[in-house]
Amino acid sequence: MHHTIVHFEIFADNIEKLARFYRNVFDWKVEKMPGPVEYWQIETVPTDSSGKLIEPGVNGGMIKKENLEQRPTNYVLVESVDEYARKIESNGGRIIVPKQEVPGICYFAIALDPEGNRFGILEEKR
Repeated sequence: MHHTIVHFEIFADNIEKLARFYRNVFDWKVEKMPGPVEYWQIETVPTDSSGKLIEPGVNGGMIKKENLEQRPTNYVLVESVDEYARKIESNGGRIIVPKQEVPGICYFAIALDPEGNRFGILEEKR
């Protein structure tokens, strides 16, 4: 498996205003997703009916900012969130959001590298 960036998230105080910005500047498709959490899907490249990319690129999401510490986050695809969380910590990184599930889609965790840069690890559900 290639451990590449497969998803990103942008945090916003005013999601509708920021969504409009990215639509107008880059022609990205930005739409609110149904559900209890305010989450907006960002499509930078088209997908098929199952949500799989049909050309190279990375899609993401936009979330309401809850604190000033939240910054854009890139997610790296891994075989196992549990295994890579251990590797991160044994190499000087730190897990700041433990493994969580997005039902039916994936597992993820959020980490800091040894310099304090935030990133996520993502395991697709099989």
